[in-house]
Amino acid sequence: MTNTSFLLYGANGYTGQLILKLAADYGLNPVLAGRNKKEIERLATTYNLPYHIANLEDPDQMAIALTGVSLLVNAAGPFSLTARPAIKHCLQHKVHYLDITGEISVFEMAKTYNEAAIAANIMVLPGAGFDVVPTDCIALFLKESMPDAHALKLAFTSIGGGLSHGTATTMIEGLGEGGAARVEGKIVTKPLGEKGMWVDFGEKKVFVMTIPWGDVSTAYTTTGIPNIETYTGISPNIYKVLKAQNLFNWLLRKDWIRHYLKNKIDKNPRGPSDEQRAKSKSLVWGQVTNMEGAQKTARISCPDGYTLTAHTSLIIAKKILNGNYKTGYQTPAGAYGADLILEVPRTHREIVL
Repeated sequence: MTNTSFLLYGANGYTGQLILKLAADYGLNPVLAGRNKKEIERLATTYNLPYHIANLEDPDQMAIALTGVSLLVNAAGPFSLTARPAIKHCLQHKVHYLDITGEISVFEMAKTYNEAAIAANIMVLPGAGFDVVPTDCIALFLKESMPDAHALKLAFTSIGGGLSHGTATTMIEGLGEGGAARVEGKIVTKPLGEKGMWVDFGEKKVFVMTIPWGDVSTAYTTTGIPNIETYTGISPNIYKVLKAQNLFNWLLRKDWIRHYLKNKIDKNPRGPSDEQRAKSKSLVWGQVTNMEGAQKTARISCPDGYTLTAHTSLIIAKKILNGNYKTGYQTPAGAYGADLILEVPRTHREIVL
């Protein structure tokens, strides 16, 4: 009999609750977990689901929470703080690990547990959400179209929507830290927004700038392409301001600045409303180039990032619970192929001629 239960850690967060709402559509029954007793108990009562109050820093609490499940889905960011302890608990208890991070440092950290995960016969797959699933899939799709690709550019933008508290807090943690790219196989520090360009996403043309997106790590693992740049949509006017960011990065790294901004976030709604998400969508663009200068380009249109994350994390969770997984550290497309993203409702991919 297929196991339909998994531990959803951070179930009370904005994205955690979206995953919870969709779980029944995939025939899955999450066990709720987190530190916020009041919120976890409220959700458990509302959905009539089992729960555990557990802190990732408490081995005894996590041992109890992981009893009887074979998969942990970590929806509690910032993942720079939660991913390592969660992975360690999963290794100890031989439980598969998923999260929805987009942080390069988290992917690189998770890679270091590859051999331990193989030995434990589990899969460690960070980035099971919007943060890399569509971009990872388009990267592999293009690599398969051009096996000798030497450079990869990935870009994404959104129409409508907004940020959740967790996403905004993660962004604040990275303020003043600059950007990154993959250059001849190595991750190299770059100024944030070092490059900018206009991209035709099909539905509209958008100005994009380079950012340290997770694919700087994951797309290299998935495709082996040695040169990778990642871009996001931004106003050209804001881009001009950000070009001068190096002058005040020292200030953005100050604890009091980050504390002030986090307090501002806490006063805002937890994330975009259902109506906002329904009207929003995400657009993804990718382009590969070989040493001769030939290029291939593709685009993906999909739901907003939060809705997509709920779907992709559950799609992957169901595969794992059905016994469909690869042991060790994995990337989404590396484990499940370039067409994984097409399993998400309202998703379309096209080749740009």
